[in-house]
This record gives sequence, structure tokens and C-alpha cells, in this order.
Amino acid sequence: MKIALIGDSLTEGRPGVSFINILKEKLSYMTFVNLGNPGETVKSLYTRLLKTKLDSDYDLSFLWIGVNDVYSKLLSVQAQPVAKDHDEFKEYYEKVLELVLESSKKVVTVTPALVGENMNNTSNKEIKELNTLIQSITHKHANVSFLDVQSVFTSHLSKDITSDYISTKVMRVMMDVLFYKKTSRIDKLSKERGLHFTLDGIHLNSAGAQIVAEVYATEIKRLTNKSQDTIQ
Repeated sequence: MKIALIGDSLTEGRPGVSFINILKEKLSYMTFVNLGNPGETVKSLYTRLLKTKLDSDYDLSFLWIGVNDVYSKLLSVQAQPVAKDHDEFKEYYEKVLELVLESSKKVVTVTPALVGENMNNTSNKEIKELNTLIQSITHKHANVSFLDVQSVFTSHLSKDITSDYISTKVMRVMMDVLFYKKTSRIDKLSKERGLHFTLDGIHLNSAGAQIVAEVYATEIKRLTNKSQDTIQ
């Protein structure tokens, strides 16, 4: 099975810990293509997919995009264009999904997870609103399923005392990319910042990467078993 993983820096795996490396170990008999691009927003992803066409032989594609449409608002510099409102976000998300559907037999839309581990902050409330839009778009397509990653993290964080730490300085994020590559160093810095599942409030530490890998693996197995049942 050939699987495309489409998204931003969370999919690329930098900064922080790559969930895809864990996923490859869990499902070593499958082929994963990492199509993550740092700083990607729903608008910039649409432009990328227009310029660089996806392969047309994917059995399954995961579309994980949208966090930078919220996170970028907290940064002094925006590397990519951000949807001006929820209507524009919905418009571009639908366009992106149509392009992905042209290349894949099945697609899983994955919700943006979190901006900061305080799930009651303003950014996470906005992400929840975007996730509702993504869910409504998903339900229009028979061969697209919806994966609510934000709810998974919300459940885990409900048991913990959460930190309000979010990296909002571009230079700080760049330093994390350059100097924190080893999992042990990433987890140590994460702990110093009072974070449980992320390096900086957005990007994953080893615990966060493990959660995402498990969620993806479970969905892949569910869809694979469903396909086999259909054939039988």
C-alpha cells in the first residue's frame, strides 16, 4: 500500500520528533511518502499542489493542514499567505481536497491539533471551529474519512496541568530546528517549558509523535480491514 502524508512541518517532522518515523516502524510493510512542507497553510498548499502534481497511484492519502492558519497569527512574520476568514479557509480546503482526491483512492482529513497545550486558549478555540468546517467538508465525500486529532490531545491533556507556553518568535523556532534534533534533547527542552506532548506548543515531542503515529496506524488498519471486507 502506497500512502501519501500531506501537510506542514508537523508532517515533515521538523522541528520536534517525526511521527512518520514511528509510523514506518509500526507498519514497515507499507510505503509512506512524506509530503510535509514547513510553514504550509491551506492557501500555500493549494498553490504547491497546482505547481507540483501529486502521483496518481496512492492507495491512501492523509491531509493534515490548517494549524498554521491559526498559529501564523501569533508570529511577527508570516512565511505563507493565511486564509483571511473561515469562509476563505473552507474555500481553499475544498480545493485542496479535490486535488488530493484526484491522486488517491481514499483520503483521510486530519484536524489541526493544537496551538499551545492549554486547550481553552483563543487559538485552540479557533482550531476547533476550523475542525467543524473540515468535518462538514469531509462528509460530502463517500471516499473521505475524518480524523479528529484535536480531540485525542484534548483527552490526554485533560489529565494534566497544562502550560501556556507557545513559541511566537520566529528566531526561537529556527533555533529549535537547528539545535534540537535528538529526541532526548527535544524532550528535555519540552519538559523545561512545562509541556507534555509538544516542543513549543505546536510541534511534537516524542510523546506527541507517538500519539499521532498510533492514531494514524489505527486509521490505516481500519481502512485496510474495511477494504478487505468489501472484497470478500
